[in-house]
Amino acid sequence: MGHFFWSLLSLFLQLPSILAQSQTYIVRVQNDLKPSDFSNVENWYKSTLQTLDSSQLRKDSEEFFDNQDFFHIYKTVFHGFSTTLTTQQAHQLKTQPGILAVIPDQLRQIQTTRSPIFLGLEGKNPSGLITESDSGSDVIIGIFDTGIWPERRSFHDKDLPPIPTRWKGECVEGEKFRKNLCNKKLIGARYFRAAYEASMRMKEVNISGELKSPRDTQGHGTHTASIAAGRKVSNASFLTLAAGVAIGVAPKARIAAYKICWKKGCSDADILAAFDAAVDDGVNIISLSVGGGTLPYHLDPIAIGSYGAMEKGIIISASAGNEGPVSQSAANVAPWIITVGASTIDRNFPADLKLENGEIFTGATIYSGKDLPYTPIIYAGHAFIRKEGFSNFSGGVCMPKSLDSNLVRGKIVICDRGGTSSRAMKGETVKSAGGIGLVVANLATTGEGLVADAHIIPGLSVTASAGDKLRSYVKLNKNPRASIVFHGTQVGVKPAPVVASFSARGPNAESIYVLKPDIIAPGVNILAAWPDNTPPTELAIDTRHTDFNILSGTSMSCPHVSGLVALLKGAHPDWSPAMVKSAIMTTAYTMDSDGKPIKDEKAYNESTIWDMGAGHVDPDKAIDPGLVYDLTSTDYLNFLCSSNYSRQEIRLIARRSLRCKGTKQKPWDLNYPAIVVAFEESESSTFEVVVRRTVTHVSENASSYIAEVIDPKHVNVSVDPPKMRFTKKGEKQIYTVRISGKKMGVSAGSMLSEEGKLIWRDGHHVVNTPLVVVYQKPLF
Repeated sequence: MGHFFWSLLSLFLQLPSILAQSQTYIVRVQNDLKPSDFSNVENWYKSTLQTLDSSQLRKDSEEFFDNQDFFHIYKTVFHGFSTTLTTQQAHQLKTQPGILAVIPDQLRQIQTTRSPIFLGLEGKNPSGLITESDSGSDVIIGIFDTGIWPERRSFHDKDLPPIPTRWKGECVEGEKFRKNLCNKKLIGARYFRAAYEASMRMKEVNISGELKSPRDTQGHGTHTASIAAGRKVSNASFLTLAAGVAIGVAPKARIAAYKICWKKGCSDADILAAFDAAVDDGVNIISLSVGGGTLPYHLDPIAIGSYGAMEKGIIISASAGNEGPVSQSAANVAPWIITVGASTIDRNFPADLKLENGEIFTGATIYSGKDLPYTPIIYAGHAFIRKEGFSNFSGGVCMPKSLDSNLVRGKIVICDRGGTSSRAMKGETVKSAGGIGLVVANLATTGEGLVADAHIIPGLSVTASAGDKLRSYVKLNKNPRASIVFHGTQVGVKPAPVVASFSARGPNAESIYVLKPDIIAPGVNILAAWPDNTPPTELAIDTRHTDFNILSGTSMSCPHVSGLVALLKGAHPDWSPAMVKSAIMTTAYTMDSDGKPIKDEKAYNESTIWDMGAGHVDPDKAIDPGLVYDLTSTDYLNFLCSSNYSRQEIRLIARRSLRCKGTKQKPWDLNYPAIVVAFEESESSTFEVVVRRTVTHVSENASSYIAEVIDPKHVNVSVDPPKMRFTKKGEKQIYTVRISGKKMGVSAGSMLSEEGKLIWRDGHHVVNTPLVVVYQKPLF
């Protein structure tokens, strides 16, 4: 008995350190190596875990792991399981027969009355795409997000035809979510939480208040779902702003909600389980407004899950992320994903900050209260509490409890954008310190781009250049004063679209030869549905409630493309995922409403291909692209071979072996709707490369296409053949592009790119293919 007591005491003394060094892992297994002794893979997986060191200790501490060995068993897009392991166990597991990889789980983060009109899908002359696709009524969009608020008017099912018979999914009940809340619009709802819950428990983070159900209490999922496929709702607005008729891009498309994101983030292991379920359920499209960093494709669960879905004919639309304008910041960059950046539309919510000296700075806000008369104004960097943990920089970003109430009370406070507090939280910080007004000033890193926020006190955002002048004004004046005047909703804003400054940028950090982002779409100040009991700022201090909210981010641009994909799939059910993507990219436009090249919001210079990809989506053109670039799963695997992925790494993605020896394909030969070639500077002063592409004729009538080339600077481009004639729908033809020029002499560790374009015309269709030459030189 004494020995047992001391063993038990030792176990509990060790548990905190064991849990601290444990984490969730995703384990990739080669299922065809399962020994015949096991009737199924689950028993084999369990037996393998039981052989690991400390397995008895793990068994005794099961209560810390929800009394289960596995969080998820993956059988569709991935073969394997997710579980909690110590670092020692993870290393040991890698050596076991049949184990291909042990991948650490990570948490990712979540990233409309006017935008459908801006896209040409509503208004006096709506696109024919709506009619031809029946608004996407036979198409099912899987929304991977924070869940859904099913009672919203955007999700009613009046006059919808029966649910497509291929649908095999479920409406899973949970806390405050009944099965009968699903209907012919919201046809399915699930939630995935096991790995997230374990991760939070190991970090000792309290998540007890989160609803274990598909119900959305954060708003993000409800918002994105209604952008993609919300029904028409009259008299929609956000507290009288952006008033009009709200409607999603594909208003008859069916929605299946997969709740993968919670208050602290989204677990890769749970996301992968959602991919497994969605493919089995029968979705046509997966809309994923989630991201975080770039990994090699074989170590990225989103890339792996997306590949498995793509093999089943499912199209994946994902947000590029909000890390712009930093170069190489785009996430979700696998070539089989449609990666979406964000742009503005022709609507704004202006407000003026008027200084007492007569100078006026126009900013943006969705505060809907009264104007603020002339009031003393102060910079937060001059009023922060100097204590340990606050640097001079953090004092300006209005961290919680960082402001001196004696200096701030009764004043407008200028807060720097950035830091760990959101723009809305800065208003809470100012209000709690006694301030009555807020100015959020961009820093040089964020530039001139503005995002309108639902501030809880009179407030607005201003540009970086305005912020510099404001800081100087309050520093140089003894009694600086300012007023804030709100102007409501403004439409017809020019120029539009503009690439949002926050939109993540290329080049693709994993493969320079794959253009990312692929496309841009509306993602700034987008009105869409919002849950009850969730304030628009998500702050506890915010007591406002509204049926709709206005948000910005590539999280909003992604579902615009998801809805467009639903319309295209409804009009062309036989198109492959690559054909749909090609149609969107080759018909995109690159000129704004003033007929000038689309600008970058950071400094209002011309945007580059790394900012906007192929350009801005054009639904009216995408329905009839003329020619498309098609791809199969084997084409992608050949690309991985030519990109020096090993046989083992490819197996992690594809669940099957592929011999790469003997392949003559180059990575730039992937049949992508963009051509990117890259050269490393060497002793040779010239270069030449031949690129191959195959196009498929998708129009009903015979056509003859003639090539037109806009050469990148310092480069010569020729196309063979220069003319192609197609006689029937579905016909394929190959052309080659010869690219030659002189090296540019870039310095070590730098990169230079020159843009051009290849255009195929037949008198009716214009097929645009971006063409980029990259010069680079490694540091070593």
